[in-house]
Amino acid sequence: MEKRRLGQADLYLAPIMLGGNVFGWMIDEKTSFGILDAFIDGGFNAVDTSDSYARWVPGNPGGESETIIGKWQRRSGKRDKVLIATKVGEDMGEGRSLKKDYILRECESSLRRLQTDYIDLYQTHFDDEVTPPDETMQAYAQLVAAGKVRAIGASNMSPDRLKASLAASRKLGLPRYESLQPLYNLSDRKEFETEFEPICRQERLGVITIIRSQPVS
Repeated sequence: MEKRRLGQADLYLAPIMLGGNVFGWMIDEKTSFGILDAFIDGGFNAVDTSDSYARWVPGNPGGESETIIGKWQRRSGKRDKVLIATKVGEDMGEGRSLKKDYILRECESSLRRLQTDYIDLYQTHFDDEVTPPDETMQAYAQLVAAGKVRAIGASNMSPDRLKASLAASRKLGLPRYESLQPLYNLSDRKEFETEFEPICRQERLGVITIIRSQPVS
């Protein structure tokens, strides 16, 4: 299957990424394993999750999706066939944060749940506009230098903050965001096409679109 390079990172993804927010929420562990096996065996190679999936379910502390993916990859032995993308920054009990110590702690928790030594793509889930971009990018740089993260990406970030983060990486000589995960579909086009697409083209960022539909009554 065709693989596409993500930004300027050494990551090559099939055209469709599997969203893992349903694991541990609407789909149980056994069914999740079957979906993951079918997806990877079908030639696809990238799975998206977050430390906060599925914390919104009553009684869930968060990390349920990562835990299922971790058990699956350990049982299946398919870690070398899958690119795991997870996220940090959403509220896990301390509020949303992109402070350096928070990112470092949450990365360790994600690694344990995923039962892996490294995360292929570590993404900012939600921005924390109180924390300077320099501090956030320094945290990611430390993780990349330690071999715990291969590349970093962004999601749910304003155009100005995305540009500020890219500028901070250039100024400090640090790894930069290589991808953006925006909301973009036939009914949600304007913001990406007018605000984010010019940045992505200029900076040569990869784009992982979120196709989110609304329930039909």
